[in-house]
Amino acid sequence: MIVAVSGGITLAADAVDPTAVKSEDGKYFDKEGTPTYKVAPDGTVDWYTYSGYRRYHSECHVCHGPDGMGSTYAPALTDSVKTMSYGDFVGVVASGRKNVSSSQENVMPALGDNPNVACYMDDLYIYLRARANDAVGRVRPAKKEDKPDAYTEAENSCMGRK
Repeated sequence: MIVAVSGGITLAADAVDPTAVKSEDGKYFDKEGTPTYKVAPDGTVDWYTYSGYRRYHSECHVCHGPDGMGSTYAPALTDSVKTMSYGDFVGVVASGRKNVSSSQENVMPALGDNPNVACYMDDLYIYLRARANDAVGRVRPAKKEDKPDAYTEAENSCMGRK
């Protein structure tokens, strides 16, 4: 359920249950069709969560902290994914955002032209959603599902590889 718009960002009234209810080509979705994570009882994570961990730590952790919990420089993304719609998450990452208050100015750079971010938006969102719901810990997931063929095809296409 989406309730209010604040500064152009759509806020969710209630956190949507992140439980995966369907899978398409190795990507999991919740009951509303939003990309989500899947963690097996033995700790095996889906490929997107694993890839999201890797992408987050290569592109995002310097500002947002090593585990998505924020820093003195940038906010906690694990909090953001609890209140921000998936579409708005993608929009902010792609287009950036500037928050100015009397005490500080925060600027999220636009990363939509960075293929190491743009090609992995779902991965980043899914990993942060898993962190926000304590489904994965702070460390690299020890077990992962195999990389789906559809994922490889989409990745190659986005990165300009044949």
